[in-house]
Parts: sequence; structure tokens; C-alpha cells
Amino acid sequence: MPTDAAAVTTPTAATIDLSGYALAIGGAVLFSTKGIFIKLAYAYGVGTETLLALRMLVAMPFYVVIFITLLWRDPTNRARLTPTNLLLSMAVGLLGYYVASYLDFAGLNFLSAQYERLVLFTYPFFVLLFGVWFFGDRMIWRVVPAMAISYSGLLVIFGWNLSVAPEGLVIGTALVLGSAVTFAFYQHFAKAQMRKIGAGLFTCIGMMTAAIAALGQNTALYGAASLAHLRIEVWIYGLCLGVIGTVLPSFLLNNAIQRIGARATSSMSTFGPIFTIALAVIVLSEPFTLYHITGTALVILGSVLFSRAERSARSIA
Repeated sequence: MPTDAAAVTTPTAATIDLSGYALAIGGAVLFSTKGIFIKLAYAYGVGTETLLALRMLVAMPFYVVIFITLLWRDPTNRARLTPTNLLLSMAVGLLGYYVASYLDFAGLNFLSAQYERLVLFTYPFFVLLFGVWFFGDRMIWRVVPAMAISYSGLLVIFGWNLSVAPEGLVIGTALVLGSAVTFAFYQHFAKAQMRKIGAGLFTCIGMMTAAIAALGQNTALYGAASLAHLRIEVWIYGLCLGVIGTVLPSFLLNNAIQRIGARATSSMSTFGPIFTIALAVIVLSEPFTLYHITGTALVILGSVLFSRAERSARSIA
């Protein structure tokens, strides 16, 4: 069961938190299954709001139990949970786990799982840019070529999709890019809150808040009994989505952010698209042409170069 770290560890050239990087990689891989489970459920005609509500319904009991346990076992957690910290954590969690998730779920109505994951994969660039623009971070200009390489890869796959299946491509891409932007903001805000109350409490509060919002939205649109009428296959995918694609990776990534920071955590997401692409081709029978190979290679190459340039600049600083 996750526990709060005593202090936030900032990686330097001299001390590298290998456990923090392992947490980031594990979280990225598990999160990469999300698009697969969503596409499988969409095949049964379930709507975006209902599937998001099902995901949160499955995940919420885990967070409630962990939240109560954290408060019961450690009296200092109760002291940290001031009204201000509670409300701020709820707001940040709503941004990252509800708004970003809804945009991503909506985008998958129009995009393949492979392309969705590659678009979402650009969020580390937004983490860097927002850190410079809004959070006082120093700009690392040597990462700009790497960003250009990654976006050129997205353009290759976008062009292929535009020629083969253009319907909904632009709106789907815009929705997932919106999710990436929202999640990048979330990572910066989340780090500040986790320093105040710890990764465990923050994750539970954020996810419970997002669950209430998602369930409330679905109830308002389709009624309280809408989830009861879903097919068993959708419930199975919802269970996988809630546990494998939500509960486990959320704690892994948030603990990684607390240990090694938002930038380093986002740079470890390279493993996610590779895993998603393999599953999409095997499970969903999605095409994987020369355009996909070229575009994917460019996106991942750009991300690797981005990560190396950033780490190099950080070690020099």
C-alpha cells in the first residue's frame, strides 16, 4: 500500500533516484493500456461519459480505503489536511483526473489508440514550456530541435490518417492535445500539493473528486441507472480500466513526481507509446504501415533527445 515520502527528492547529477525512475516507467507502461481498454469498450457502443464514470466507479473504492487508512495510521496526515490544502488538492485532481481524462476519452472516439498515445506523448514538451512561462523554470533551448523531431513524426502519421480516414481527425487531435496541455498543467500544480500533504493523500483526494464529477456528469446526462444496463464485457473492460489503467499507475506516477520531479517523470514516458502500439496492433488489429513506423520512430527519437538534452542541461546547472 502506498505511503507518503518524508521529503521530496530532487535528482541531481550526483544522486539519481533509481526507484523514482522505476516508478515513472511502471506508471507510464500501465497508463498505456488505457487507450486499448477504451477502444475495446467503445466497440460495444458505450458513450464517453458513461465509460469515464464506469472507470471512476471501479477505481473510487480503492482510493476511499487508502485515504481512510492513511488518515488513521498517521496523525500527521490529518494535521496536513487543512481546508485550504483539501480544496486545492480537489481542484488540481479535478484538472488532471477529470478534465484531462474526459478530453482524452472523447478524442479516442475519433483516433486510433496508437495515434492518440503519440499525441498525448507530447505532454513533456508542455511541462517544460509551462514551467518556463508560469513556474519560474529556466528555458533549455537545446531541447527545441528534439521537440521539432517529435512533432514532425506526429505530422507524418497525421498526414497518413488524413488521406485514409480524415473524418473526425482534426477534432480528435485537438481534444487529445487539449488533454496533454491540461495534464502538463496538472503535473506542475500536483507537485506543489504533494509537497504539502504527500503523494498518497493527494492522489486519493484528486481521484475521489474526479470520480464524483464523472459520476455526477453521467447521472445528469443518462440517469443513475445507466451503468446497470451495460453489458458484462463493458464492465470487464471498465474493471481493467479502473485498476490497471488508473489506480496502479496513478500512485506510481505521483510517487515518481514527488521523488524525481515533474520533468524527469514526464521524460520516462517513452516506454508508454511502444507498449500501446504493440497492444493496438495485436489486440485491436490496427494498421502499422511504413508511415506509422517512420512517425513513431521520429516521435520517440525526439523524446529521447529531449530527455538527454534536459538531463545534460540540468547537470551543468
